[in-house]
Amino acid sequence: MIPRDFIDTLLVRVDIVDVIDRRVPLKKAGQNYQACCPFHSEKTPSFTVSPTKQFYHCFGCGAHGTALGFLMEYEHMSFPDAVAALAQDVGLAVPESAQEPGRPKPPPALWDALEQAAQFYKKQLKASPRAIDYLKRRGLTGAIAARYGIGYAPDGSPLKQVFKDYQGDALVACGLVVENEGRRYDRFRDRIMFPIRNVKGQIIGFGGRVLDKGEPKYLNSPETPLFHKGSEIYGLFEARAAIKDAGRAIVVEGYMDVVALAQHGVEFAVATLGTATTPIHARTLLRHTDRLVYAFDGDNAGRKAAWRALENSLEALQDGKEVSFLFLPEGEDPDSYIRTHGRDAFLRLLDAEALPLSAFLVRELARDRKLDTQEGQAGLIKEAKPLLDRIAAPLLARLIQRQIAELAHLQPDELGRMGVRPAPARPVAARPQRRPAPSRLRGLARTLLMNPERVSEIDACWIDARDPLGGRLGELMSWLANLGPRTLPALAEAARGSSLEALVDELMTDLLDKDESWDWNAEFDGAVRQLRDDWRRRRQQELAARPLGSLSPGERQELTELARS
Repeated sequence: MIPRDFIDTLLVRVDIVDVIDRRVPLKKAGQNYQACCPFHSEKTPSFTVSPTKQFYHCFGCGAHGTALGFLMEYEHMSFPDAVAALAQDVGLAVPESAQEPGRPKPPPALWDALEQAAQFYKKQLKASPRAIDYLKRRGLTGAIAARYGIGYAPDGSPLKQVFKDYQGDALVACGLVVENEGRRYDRFRDRIMFPIRNVKGQIIGFGGRVLDKGEPKYLNSPETPLFHKGSEIYGLFEARAAIKDAGRAIVVEGYMDVVALAQHGVEFAVATLGTATTPIHARTLLRHTDRLVYAFDGDNAGRKAAWRALENSLEALQDGKEVSFLFLPEGEDPDSYIRTHGRDAFLRLLDAEALPLSAFLVRELARDRKLDTQEGQAGLIKEAKPLLDRIAAPLLARLIQRQIAELAHLQPDELGRMGVRPAPARPVAARPQRRPAPSRLRGLARTLLMNPERVSEIDACWIDARDPLGGRLGELMSWLANLGPRTLPALAEAARGSSLEALVDELMTDLLDKDESWDWNAEFDGAVRQLRDDWRRRRQQELAARPLGSLSPGERQELTELARS
C-alpha cells in the first residue's frame, strides 16, 4: 500500500504539462495547453491540460485524470508502476511499505545480472564472425540488431569469467545459470540471444536461437521473479510507437519474425514467448491498439494455433476493437515472406487476407459439418454455445449469434431459448461525453474542491435533498472533512476507486476554464449565502403551510425571524 502522504508529495513535485508534453506534444491555448487526444482519433484538438489544476480532460472522448492517471492510460502502467515512474523522474524514493503484500520486490541483483549479461552477449556478437554471418544470411543489419539488443552466447560457460559471484544465487534466480546435481553451467550456449524487455524497457529474460541444427530451436528463460512468459510479449517495448502510428499490431510466432519484419519496415510486430497466446497477452495488446492481427502459417498446425489464440482472445474482446487472423501461403512464415516479396506485398497481404475473428470463428465451427441435417445443426450449436458465452463484447456476440442461428436454420430468439446467450460485458466506467447541467449545488461542490478546509462552514441541513446532487454533496462534504486539506490532483487520486471518483472527476473538469486570478473564496461565499437563503425560503414555506396552532413556540419564533430576514 503506497502511503497517501507520499502520493500527495509526489503530485506536488510533478508537473503534468511536462509529463504529458514528453509523450504528446502540447501547444499553449490561453491559460491551458491543448493537443489532439492520444486516446481517440480526432483532427481538432479537444485534449486540454491545465497547469494550474494539474489535470487533463478530453472534451471529445471524456478521458481525464492526473499525471498518474495519464501514465496509467497512455503507458498502460499499473498504479504502483506509474507512481514509481513519476517518483524516479522527480528523484523521490518510493517507500518500502508500498510493496504489494505477499509479493516481494525482486532484488536489484537480478536486474543487474540480466543487464550485465546482455552487454556481454552484444560484445560477443561483434567478436563472432559465425554469428554475424548467420544474421546477415537472415537479412539483418547491424542497426536492427542494435535496436533489439541482439547478442550471441558462446558455447561453454563464459559467464564464469563475467560474474565474480558465479556461484551466487542471483544468476540461478534470474535464469542465466542452471544448477544440476551441484554443477553449474550457462543456460544459453552457442545461441543468438534476444533480450526480452518489460513495458519500462528493463530486461526480464532472454530467448536464444540455435545457429545451426539443434533442439530446442528456441530456448527461453525459465519462470523467474522477473519473467512470466504467459504474460510477457516480445518486442512490445520496441514496437509501442509503431503500433500507435500504424493503428494496429501483428502477433507472429517467433523472435526472428519480429526482427525480420522490423528490418523491412513493418515495426508493429510482436511475438508471444514460445507459448500459445494467453488471455493476458490479448488484453495487454488490446490496451495498446484497437486492431490486432494474429499471423500464422497456413497449414493445419497454424490453423490449430490460431484457434487457440481465438479462444484465449474472446474474454478480452470489446465492441469497437477488431481482432483478425492472417494465414500465410503454404511454406511461408512472416520472415520468409517479407524477405522474398518485400514490405509492400506483405502489407497488401495483411490488408486483403486478414480474416476477422467472427468469420474465422464461424468458418471453423461450420467446417466439415452437414448443416442441412439436424444432427449437423445440433453439433454446431453445441460447439458454439460455450464460445459465445465467453465473448466479452456484447454487440459482437449478438451478431455472431445471429449468424450461427442462420447456419442452423433458426431464428436468433430460438437460439436464445436453447440456452445460447452472449456473455455480459465487463463493467467499464463510462466516460462522460458532455458536462452535466450547471446547478447551485454543483457550483458549490466545485468550490469545495478549491476550498476543502471551509467545508465546516456549511450546515448539512441547508442542502436540498430534492436536488439530484443533494445526497452526493453530503457524501462529498463528509469525505473532504475527514481527508483534510489537499491539492486538486491529490484529491482526484484520493477519490480513485471510491464512490466519489466520478463526481470528483466531473467537478475537476468544471474547474478547467477558470484561471489563477479567479477568486474561489468569493465564489464560495456567494454559493454558501445562496444555499443558506434557499434553505430559509424553503423552511419559511414549510412552516407557513402548517396550521399556526400546530407549531411549537420555538417554531413560531423561527417563522417570525425567517419572515424578517
